[in-house]
Amino acid sequence: SVVIQECYVQNTAREYAKLYAAEAEPLEGFGEVPEIIPIFLIHRPANNIPYATVEEELVGEFVKYSVKDGKEVNFLRRDSEAGQKCCTFQHWVYEKTNGNLLVTDLQGVGMKLTDVGIATLAKGYKGFKGNCSFSFIEQFRALHQCNEYCEMLGLKSLRTTHQKQRKATSTKSKNLPNSSTVKKMVPKKAREPRDFISSEH
Repeated sequence: SVVIQECYVQNTAREYAKLYAAEAEPLEGFGEVPEIIPIFLIHRPANNIPYATVEEELVGEFVKYSVKDGKEVNFLRRDSEAGQKCCTFQHWVYEKTNGNLLVTDLQGVGMKLTDVGIATLAKGYKGFKGNCSFSFIEQFRALHQCNEYCEMLGLKSLRTTHQKQRKATSTKSKNLPNSSTVKKMVPKKAREPRDFISSEH
């Protein structure tokens, strides 16, 4: 049933969020880590709809930190601490699962998130039907901009691999060894692209 799948998705994402918190919290300067609230399945045999879900009510401004249509960059997620940490969480899960799984639809109030989705590269990965298309993973790879929290966790930039692929298809592939060594020498510049974003999109 859809309800059972919804519980499975949110609670699996929650397990990843707990592992993320365990890695991030001890880091100096990381601060509070986003949390996915638990969702419980209740069975009401006498009711027309025998299964329902129950979760804590979130009070406050509800913000979508990542959206399904691939517009990965929106200002609330880029300019808020919670938004940046959600982007880093997505990057962290992506790296942890070797690019096979992505937690999508991160939304909630402050650092408390709910109604998340999961996209998988292959159907059936870890028993997931995947309630989001894998094209989200492609979009994430193309659009994710690493921030200071990605750097704190030592996550590998997705940009360089993406750009290398594009360069390889162009006729200037002879320059590739040069440009990739230059890339490796300047990882600290990874934060700069943030400034161009508004004109790009």
